[in-house]
Amino acid sequence: MTGSTFKYIDPSSYEQSDVAFVKPWAKVDGPGYSFRLIDRKRSVEDIRGREANFTTDTAGFAVYNYPAKEKSFTDDQVVREGYYPEVEQLLRDKLPGIKKVVIFDHTIRRRQKASPRQPVQQVHVDQTPGAAAVRVRRHLPAEEAEELLKGRYQIINVWRPIENPASDFPLAVVDWRSTTPADFVKVDLLYPKREATNGVHDDDDRGKEVLPDPNSASSTEGYEVKGETYGVQPNESHKFYYYKDMTPDEVMFIKCFDSYSQINGGKKGLADSTPHTAFVDPETAADAPGRQSIEVRCLVFYE
Repeated sequence: MTGSTFKYIDPSSYEQSDVAFVKPWAKVDGPGYSFRLIDRKRSVEDIRGREANFTTDTAGFAVYNYPAKEKSFTDDQVVREGYYPEVEQLLRDKLPGIKKVVIFDHTIRRRQKASPRQPVQQVHVDQTPGAAAVRVRRHLPAEEAEELLKGRYQIINVWRPIENPASDFPLAVVDWRSTTPADFVKVDLLYPKREATNGVHDDDDRGKEVLPDPNSASSTEGYEVKGETYGVQPNESHKFYYYKDMTPDEVMFIKCFDSYSQINGGKKGLADSTPHTAFVDPETAADAPGRQSIEVRCLVFYE
């Protein structure tokens, strides 16, 4: 077990006055958000060797040894045409009863100066329940979407290191069982606006990241709301875990939403989501290579 500093949304930073509530926002390509972050010291426990004690149903996350054929993740088309099918097969192998998988997004993060997407050092959840339903309707035909929304569906983030172990800025997750509903704060997610090409609006956000302007972090000009995430407030009860020196042959499922969870009126004790964040591990060697990772977000529908 080690200790580190974790960054939460500051509960006092998104009230404009005593009577007016301003909904927080954050930019998908950062830096830029309308709230402050607050630091809290927390212990974080390595679960290597105890993987079986944590599942997406109980804790909200799970770790598996499952090597991928794709290794470099430098060609976006290869990622979509080659790695996406690997991710779908992995989900079907590990989560029983899957009827359909729709992969709608992926993000590659490299802790390198020229990379537009860096590890996110803030405790958060990728999707809110409202955003999850919007995703279903956005990525599936209307009639099929309404039918699938009647059954159980999840959003699972399939997270994997690239090229080298994720020792630098590793990923920490919070066991869902240590959270409360009051911990979660809805945050609008802003995407850069893109011009239509030949009269057709590009609605595919994958691989469109550009280096943001650090001088306009406080401005929303040129951005639009296209998602909603949860910021997470400090809670002394939160239990943080990580998978020390996680390798590219290992993969983590991070549940972002479950329509059958306890919070959504479903099964008692069924995890809803997994707060997570990059963090500084004080035990990481100074010469460890910068963290590189890919996360693939999937709509998962069940029989």
